Amino acid sequence: MNFGLAFDPLVPLPWLIGLAVVAALVALLVIASRTRGAVLRALALVLALLALANPSLTREEREPLSTVVAVVVDKSASQDFGDRTQMTQAARAELETRLARLKEQGAEIRFIDAGGGAGEVDGTRLFTALSAGLADVPPERVAGAIFLTDGRVHDIPATVAALGFHAPVHAIVSGQPNERDRRVALTSTPRFGIVGQTQTIGYRVEDEGAPAGARVSITVRRDGEVVGRPIVTAGQPANVDVEITHAGANIVEIEAAGLEGELTPVNNRAAVSIDGVRDKLRVLLVSGEPHVGERTWRNLLKSDANVDLVHFTILRPPEKQDGTPINELSLIAFPTRELFQQKIKDFDLIIFDRYAQQGVLPMIYFDNIVRYVEEGGALLVAAGTDFISDGSVYNTPLEAILPAAPTGQMTESPFRAALTEAGRRHPVTRNLPGSETSPPRWAPFFRVIDTQGARGTSVMDGPNGKPVVLLDHVGEGRVALLLSDHFWLWARGFDGGGPYIDLLRRLSHWLMKEPDLEEERLKMVAHGGDIVVERQTMGDAAPPVTITTPTGTTRTLNLTVAEPGLFRATFPADTLGLWRASDGKLTALVNVGPLNPREFAEVTSTTDTLRPIIEASGGGIWRMSALPDGVPRVIPVRSGERFAGEDWMGFAMRDVSVVRGLGLFPIFAGFSGLLILLAGVAAAWAREGR
Repeated sequence: MNFGLAFDPLVPLPWLIGLAVVAALVALLVIASRTRGAVLRALALVLALLALANPSLTREEREPLSTVVAVVVDKSASQDFGDRTQMTQAARAELETRLARLKEQGAEIRFIDAGGGAGEVDGTRLFTALSAGLADVPPERVAGAIFLTDGRVHDIPATVAALGFHAPVHAIVSGQPNERDRRVALTSTPRFGIVGQTQTIGYRVEDEGAPAGARVSITVRRDGEVVGRPIVTAGQPANVDVEITHAGANIVEIEAAGLEGELTPVNNRAAVSIDGVRDKLRVLLVSGEPHVGERTWRNLLKSDANVDLVHFTILRPPEKQDGTPINELSLIAFPTRELFQQKIKDFDLIIFDRYAQQGVLPMIYFDNIVRYVEEGGALLVAAGTDFISDGSVYNTPLEAILPAAPTGQMTESPFRAALTEAGRRHPVTRNLPGSETSPPRWAPFFRVIDTQGARGTSVMDGPNGKPVVLLDHVGEGRVALLLSDHFWLWARGFDGGGPYIDLLRRLSHWLMKEPDLEEERLKMVAHGGDIVVERQTMGDAAPPVTITTPTGTTRTLNLTVAEPGLFRATFPADTLGLWRASDGKLTALVNVGPLNPREFAEVTSTTDTLRPIIEASGGGIWRMSALPDGVPRVIPVRSGERFAGEDWMGFAMRDVSVVRGLGLFPIFAGFSGLLILLAGVAAAWAREGR
């Protein structure tokens, strides 16, 4: 219980000061003139001024508050390397025992866990955790803080004032002082690249705790496929050129060979995600003659902003030549040599739409088309009655790559094309709108070209199982054959129409090797806090997948059927970084959070990063391995500015309390004040009356 004196003037303070000055002058004048009773008169004036000042006796009931010591335990991923976790756990247990002495003196000990899990987006943030753990504690109650960490902290404040309290901060560092580690540091990382062109990535191999200048073997992978094995010098900058092969994310990994005795190989690999951008998909469309379905192809391809279409229609074949002078014709000559010899490799897809030999395209150019496909190009033949004529493109060198031969007959009767069993699994036709019912909910066709010796994959058939859409891989390229020329009925909305846009667009992009339309594909996608693994296959089952975490550990994942041709599984993404999935043949990559987490950039333990802020706060820093019990002695400090020694750490013990009750007794209020004033006046009168 504390007692005090408080004032609550009955008049404004300037007035009270003025009255005090006047009273002082009067008292001095009376005393100087040696007037009888001068002292008592001065005392009466003082009592009057005190009455106007309205003094009160105060009584405070205070409750002492505990001082707080915070212990922040680093549980980030870098603490899992070596024996750091065991060292930290032992240090924490010993620290609890030694801090019990402070608890006996009224201190409160708070243990705060920091880091761990998939939340380490921006590295180890111990000071953020400390601020959150002390958010409800006034700064004057904080006696100090302790960090149990490996020293790799990424939110160190610039000044000690940013801590928010005036107390020592100590650090006890796990790990060993002579640790070795090798890491790959990226120096230049392009974000975008044109498909088909190369991009340059800059990097440097850095060895910590080992001599510089070592020759290091590097493995460069793009989407899991090895594309280079250069040898570089540690500590020296290096570059690697990587071709961008497809649109979307191209994940490039640069992995260095391990260093003998290094702490961990997890940071021997760095990754870059380069978004591939297609300049334009160049398509050559050759229509053999004007027909009602020609505009369907043209409109479809022209509506795609990513497609650069070159379209020719043969309006004047050689048999229609007459004596009209060339300079009087409005037609453009078909540039066969330029298209099919000089620039054929510039096209991503060639389409023959009801094209028949008319002497326009020499046979040698069909040989060029065959080589173009075998070397990675794409050919689509939209066949009609031309396919069974004497001028059929099958009667050219294209016979070697077309997936079926015409019989010379065609079936002309209404039928609804249906997906085959393979078509229900193939990405081009899987879940095609309208295919979920039998018969399908789309318009019928009235003609199909009869073929024989079909190879490849029939994804859509007609009456008696006759193929309508055939897909085939030829060498490095692809070929598609449409055996009905009535797809335009779907575009015109006849009898409800059909999904011609979905079908023909998927078909075109499959021919141009769109990754999402590959028959055999392994894919990983980060969705929320989970990773989804999908396997597209034409088979009846999908093999188990081996998952490799960013830290290098592996697990086996079994996939279940999601729909025909698609198998799927989901698991939690509990670690930041690059995840890998492989089924022995295919590989998929996905990144969770930053590609190269700060947590794994530098992993050797250190006392250098924390030392400036520790010393500025008056604290100390020690290594667990250098102390007999892993932690220094704990000393309560009541006064002084030194809080650390060679083997001890101190904490600023505070005398802090909170007011729980307050009592006031006005001295000059009521009867007591009247008695005091009357006593003063009576004393002055009594002296005057002598």
